[in-house]
Amino acid sequence: MQDQKTFLGTAPIGRLLFRLALPTVIAQLINMLYNVVDRIYIGHMPENGDLALTGVGVCMPLIMMVSAFAALVSSGGAPRASICLGKKETQDAERILGGCFSLQIILSFALTVLLLLFHKPLLLAFGASENTVGYAADYMSIYALGTIFVQLTLGMNAFVTAQGFTAVSMISVVIGAAANIALDPLFIYGLGMGVRGAALATVISQALSCLWVISFLVSRRSLLRIRKQSLNLSPRVILPCLALGSAAFVMQGSESVISVCFNSSLLRYGGDIAVGAMTILTSVMQFAMLPLQGIAQGAQPILGYNYGAKNAPRVKKTFRLLLTVCLLYSLSLWALVILFPQLFVSLFTPDPALQDFAQSVLPIYFFGMGIFGIQIACQMTFVSLGNAPASVLVAVMRKFVLLLPLIYIMPRLLQDATLGVYIAEPIADVIAVTFTAILFVFQFRKALKSIEVPAPHQM
Repeated sequence: MQDQKTFLGTAPIGRLLFRLALPTVIAQLINMLYNVVDRIYIGHMPENGDLALTGVGVCMPLIMMVSAFAALVSSGGAPRASICLGKKETQDAERILGGCFSLQIILSFALTVLLLLFHKPLLLAFGASENTVGYAADYMSIYALGTIFVQLTLGMNAFVTAQGFTAVSMISVVIGAAANIALDPLFIYGLGMGVRGAALATVISQALSCLWVISFLVSRRSLLRIRKQSLNLSPRVILPCLALGSAAFVMQGSESVISVCFNSSLLRYGGDIAVGAMTILTSVMQFAMLPLQGIAQGAQPILGYNYGAKNAPRVKKTFRLLLTVCLLYSLSLWALVILFPQLFVSLFTPDPALQDFAQSVLPIYFFGMGIFGIQIACQMTFVSLGNAPASVLVAVMRKFVLLLPLIYIMPRLLQDATLGVYIAEPIADVIAVTFTAILFVFQFRKALKSIEVPAPHQM
């Protein structure tokens, strides 16, 4: 049992990162199926499949906001729990787990009520047209009922990963994705439920994943367990978690805001076909980003544990390996998308007009992806070391300082206004990565210096 508790600080880093990252990458790829499989089935619905796909795409800002609130709690709580494990403070780590569990339940009920009451006006504000709002409302009215399952699955799975049990967290995703893939055609086509069936399949799938995660965290297999005495919402425990998690909240919450801005601008300049193409582009971006995030999540418990244990050499070595792997991945996938855009676009729609339009803008939208491995590696390291200010700063810089204004500026500078909307993304990405890399150099040196053990003659 002792080896199980200390392997994050003793196992060879290369093998350890592979061992932890492989399940998280697989989990992220499978997790992508929750949204992508829905869109593939919906996009191929006979009669108005293209409008239904666009309608479900308009739901994405609301769905991303639900995920953002899960990240607000878990993305701060899980790294802090890892740091506590490195310090051998297991009871404090369990207090973090219990407090975050309670907070996510409260947030889930609040979000469910808001979505059920206001989803239709929100969808109209987020870019739905008269042609697509019916499909969007049908999907969202069912999806809202599963908010608690989404919150607890995403939130509590982070604490499973933080302990180094990435295979267990992967299984939770496999369970949900397998159920989703099996139920989608049954509900959408077999029972004739259309987009409502896709949403119901997702809710049931998330419920099964939630059951798996919670059952593990209350079992003896988990190093950290959900216990009745640890469920208190102590400000001393919760507030530092929320401060650190605010970076992930800004990143994911801003995705919702940015999606609204993209959809409204594209609807204005290019109509429903431009919004539909954006749904495809964001799906491909998820395909690219989720494995990248999986690699980073595999490194998080190693970075957090060894930072808590004041093992500076292992922290430094882990980051260098993480950066190398992330950059190689982002460059490879960037090349595939730039060279073969039709392979990705054809997955989501059989409509020739939508395919042609999406293929023409995908390489432009994706142009900055090649160096984005740097951004992900640095952001995850900021979070893993508990550096809330820096992690929030880089998140705000990319989305709010850069991308949001560019969405409205670029259409005014280019003759093709629709193209101007799409080109805002790569410009923001290149500038953001440069800023993050410079900031990271200074902050990482400072963090390592704070945990370096003085040489014996200096003691």
